[in-house]
Amino acid sequence: MLAKRIIPCLDIKNGRTVKGVNFRYLKDAGDPIKLACWYTKQGADELIFLDITATNEKRKTLISLVKDISRHINIPFTVGGGIKEEKDVELLLNAGADKISINTAAFKNPNLLESFSKRFGSQCIVLAIDTKYEENKWWVYLNGGRISTQTKTLDWVKEGTSRGAGEILLTSMNHDGTKNGFAVDITRKISENISTPIIASGGAGKLDDFYKIFEEGKADAALAASIFHYQEIEIPNLKCYLNQLHIPVRTKI
Repeated sequence: MLAKRIIPCLDIKNGRTVKGVNFRYLKDAGDPIKLACWYTKQGADELIFLDITATNEKRKTLISLVKDISRHINIPFTVGGGIKEEKDVELLLNAGADKISINTAAFKNPNLLESFSKRFGSQCIVLAIDTKYEENKWWVYLNGGRISTQTKTLDWVKEGTSRGAGEILLTSMNHDGTKNGFAVDITRKISENISTPIIASGGAGKLDDFYKIFEEGKADAALAASIFHYQEIEIPNLKCYLNQLHIPVRTKI
């Protein structure tokens, strides 16, 4: 069985790491470069950097910050925000990113997934999906959770992976920042319908939440932000806990 991955997320606004609840009420969470270095030492398996206002502000991801972070870490690094064309992907990969994350632009133009995966390889194309549970269904949301759609989440997942997405980053808007646990049901449902790896995001608050999303939700990776940023849970302790429960994770030698 492949090792499960623990992934801290750096949500960036105006060059600073921020964190909120349900995609709102953002507050400062620290310097992204210092946090990236800290997580590398802690034994994080990967990092995800999301320029969360790039799409809504109709601008590109902060390339200079990507370069600065990449110089300080030696673990895989995914970058997202404002990516709309092949040139954007090329610039980010050249700046040090290992993978790119695309959300709204892919939904509006699914052909991007095909062109990106064909040129750069599906292994470095992460399809990020913000989803919200309303009226007994999970729906896709765009522009950092600001715009609703009439598309069911599982339908978009299936289309996105068929077009070349090599990984799914699934964020539950209902669970984001609540620390009440991940969205286990929708994660498991998606996992049972596709073979593409899934990163679960939104809701981590305690050690048991990670066990449940791996064991019950069948996620391949779990992403968290504030509990790591504020050291409420430290990655070595989390991995030790998961190991004791026979969840395979990579530990530092």
